Amino acid sequence: MSLFGALNTAVSGLSAQSTAFGNISENVANSQTTGYKEVDTNFEDYLTTSTATDNEPGSVTALPSYSNNVQGTVTQSTDPLAMAISGQGFFAVSETAGTGSTGTTQFNPQTFYTQAGDFQMNSSDYLVNGAGQYLQGWAVNPQTGVADQSVLAPIQITQTQYNPVPTSTIDLAANLPATPATNTPVSSQIQVYDALGNAQTLTLGWTQNSANDWTVTISSPNATPATLGTAEVQFGAASASDNPVGTVPAGTIGSFGTLSGGVTSTNYAANQPASLTLTTNFGSGTQTIGLNMGDFGEANGVTQFAGTTYAQGSLSQNGVAPGAFTGISITTSGDVIANYNNGETETVAQVPITTFSAPDSLQSQNGQAFTATTNSGDAITQAEDSNGAGSLVIGSVESSNVDIATQFSALIVAQQAYGANAKVVTTADQLLQTTINMLQ
Repeated sequence: MSLFGALNTAVSGLSAQSTAFGNISENVANSQTTGYKEVDTNFEDYLTTSTATDNEPGSVTALPSYSNNVQGTVTQSTDPLAMAISGQGFFAVSETAGTGSTGTTQFNPQTFYTQAGDFQMNSSDYLVNGAGQYLQGWAVNPQTGVADQSVLAPIQITQTQYNPVPTSTIDLAANLPATPATNTPVSSQIQVYDALGNAQTLTLGWTQNSANDWTVTISSPNATPATLGTAEVQFGAASASDNPVGTVPAGTIGSFGTLSGGVTSTNYAANQPASLTLTTNFGSGTQTIGLNMGDFGEANGVTQFAGTTYAQGSLSQNGVAPGAFTGISITTSGDVIANYNNGETETVAQVPITTFSAPDSLQSQNGQAFTATTNSGDAITQAEDSNGAGSLVIGSVESSNVDIATQFSALIVAQQAYGANAKVVTTADQLLQTTINMLQ
C-alpha cells in the first residue's frame, strides 16, 4: 500500500466518521421529537484491488442504518385526539400542495407514513399532526356504518350540524289496572319531534269501557286536529271467538276494536306486534308514527294485570332534535366520531394502520415521515389489530426511540476513531515529508 493510498484511506475514514457524527447529532437533537426514528451508522470497506494475494485497501464509506421497526415509549398525552400505535405499523398521512382557486386545501398525491400521532383538528376541520401532516382514513357511510376501505383520503369533519329526525316509532310499556279504583282516565305523555325537529307533546289517555276493554285517546295541542284519534284495546278473553287472533292469556292484548280518526292498524296475528299507526300533522307536513304496545298474546308492552292504579313502564321514541357540532372523539378501534350537543354521535371515518414487509427500508422524509421504496415492499393498509398491524392507543403519543446513553457511547467511539484517522493523516504527511527530504 502506498503512502498516498494510506492518506486517501485515512481521509475517507475522516469523512465516514463525520457522517457518523452527523447521525449521532441528529439523533440527540430529536431525542424528544414525537415519533422520531433513530438513524445508526454502518461502515463499509471498499478495496482498490482484490486478488488472492493482494487486497489493496481503498476507502471506507458510512451508510445509514434505520430502526423504523423499533418502537419508542408510548406516553400519555393531554391531547384526546393523540394516537400511538402499539406494535407494528404507521399512520398514512398527506402533505399539502397549496390552496385551490376556491380556497380548498390541495394535497400532494404522494402518501407519507409516520408514527407521529400528535393529531389535532385544524381550522379547516382536518386532523393534522405537529409536523403539519394530514391524517388519512377511510370514509364511513352514515347510513350503513361501513367504512369504504378502497379509498384513503385526508379526514375532514364536514357535518357540523346533526339534522333532526322526525319521530316514526313510539314504544310503550305499561300496566292498566284490572280493577281501577275509579273510572277517571289515566294518561301518560311523551315528547316527540316533527320534521323540523320541534318538540311536540303527545298524550295517551286511557279510559276503561268495561272489563278487559279500554279506549286510548291520542292527542297533541299542536296537531291538526288536536285529537289524532282513538283506539279500542281489548285484553285476553276466555274463548277464541272473542279475539281475532284466537285465545290469548288473560291480561295480554287480544285485539283492537273500534279505531277512529288518524289511527289505523293492520296487525291481527298471534305473537305479532300489537301496533297502531298514527297519522297527523304538526304544521310541517303529514307525519306517520307507529305506536308499539307489545305483541298480541304476549305479556310485554301494554298489559292488564292485578292492580288498582296505572303503572307506567318504559315510554320511548326514536325522534331526534337538531344538534350543533361540539367536537370529535376517536375510539380504540379507529372510529372517528362526531359529537353533537343533542347527545347524538355519528361515525364519519375510520383510522387504519399501514404496515410494510421491510419497514427499515423506508425512505426517511421531513417531519418524522417516510415514503415507500422498492425494498420496503408495498404498503398494506388494514384495520387496527388485524393481520399483524398494531393496536391504537388513544390519548397517547409515541416518543422518539433514541436512547441518549447509547448515543453518547457512540459519540465517544466516533470521536476516538476520528482522532485515529486524523493521526494517520498526519503520520502519512510526515512520512511523505521524510521521503521528499531524502532528495536534498
